[in-house]
Amino acid sequence: MDRPDDQPFNDPHRRDPMPTIRVEMFEGRTLEQKRALAQALTEATVRTLGGSPEAVDILFYDIARQDWATGGKLWSDPAPPPAG
Repeated sequence: MDRPDDQPFNDPHRRDPMPTIRVEMFEGRTLEQKRALAQALTEATVRTLGGSPEAVDILFYDIARQDWATGGKLWSDPAPPPAG
């Protein structure tokens, strides 16, 4: 039995649960870029796992460079001068 069109996507009892994809990236992407990424991720998820596009949730988290560190260094810190 398929899910009726009027059943809310956020209904916890829906029959076709799919993953929620969390995308963390530096802030600054445009809405068009996010739309394109959401579409590509949704298509890949449905192609790989089955189900329907309406069941795929994608959450975007825009992170400021001062809120992200790699190797103990904030991305907002200036890059060290090249050696040599």
